[in-house]
Amino acid sequence: MNTLLIRARNPFAQLLFGSLLWLLTFSVAQAQRDAMLAKHANVDDGLAIQGYDPVAYFTAKKATKGQKTISTQYQGATYRFASVANRDRFLKAPGSYAPAYGGWCAYAMGESGEKVEIDPETFEVRDGRLYLFYHTFFNNTLPKWQKDEPNLQRKADQNWQKLLSN
Repeated sequence: MNTLLIRARNPFAQLLFGSLLWLLTFSVAQAQRDAMLAKHANVDDGLAIQGYDPVAYFTAKKATKGQKTISTQYQGATYRFASVANRDRFLKAPGSYAPAYGGWCAYAMGESGEKVEIDPETFEVRDGRLYLFYHTFFNNTLPKWQKDEPNLQRKADQNWQKLLSN
């Protein structure tokens, strides 16, 4: 029993135990957050952005289809990439490239808080975030978003947080 008390008083042992406890707590919290985000992500059969490369929106400034052979998993979704370089860039900072609002239409999230499908070729990159929009022959929500972007973004951020908390 005295041996256990001596070990517990060892600063290195305390630091190691504290670090392991923090790591375990962080890992559990991250897994719970990933599961919550996966529950709300816009995916078809687990595929994010309908197979488009999230990094290309930032680097090529255009929607680019990813290849089936170059992919990775993030928050319960499979992301595809046009190149290995794009995949590697994504892996370094996935949260920087993943679309806002789980890949749902940014305008609809701001206007009504609803999850609405998107057209991956209708997008905007602003302030380091990727926003995707609903677009059909008769309705393109990107111009509507751009008319009131600061207000709609604020509302969309609030609505997304409400969805995640449910």
